[in-house]
Amino acid sequence: MALLTTGKQLIRDLETEGALGVYVPLEGGFEGRYRRRIRATGYVSLSITARGLGDLAAYLTSVHGVRPPHLGKKTTSTGPAVGETHYVPPLVSYQIEQLPATAKGLVLWIIEGSILTNQELEYLVALPKVEPRLKVVVELGGDRAFRWAPLTKALLSA
Repeated sequence: MALLTTGKQLIRDLETEGALGVYVPLEGGFEGRYRRRIRATGYVSLSITARGLGDLAAYLTSVHGVRPPHLGKKTTSTGPAVGETHYVPPLVSYQIEQLPATAKGLVLWIIEGSILTNQELEYLVALPKVEPRLKVVVELGGDRAFRWAPLTKALLSA
């Protein structure tokens, strides 16, 4: 890898493919440089972890209910003993609605993506086709150098 990289090829591939799978060096630092270059070209970047996401379609694109941990306490009201349901706005849909007028779109950067199933990765491939202002980058594992491939090709190799 060059000492200074512009990231233009990554941005070009991201715009044409919509979803990329990346392999990053385990010592870190490279993904931050590429995210900075993506933001410099006009995209808004949002980083989340794949752990604990649950249903991707519900979490990313629709209003969904969550229950906070009860921590051993039961509710004393007439509701369920497991706690009340709190409704959370969709993460991606809300962020896209709130994009500045000057932004090209939203880049959803998912770390620890190696735990996602093939079905969840297929959904992430299809998501930018439904919402063209959304681009998806999933960290699929470690490597000696920062490299990427279209997420569809990463699915075939898995």
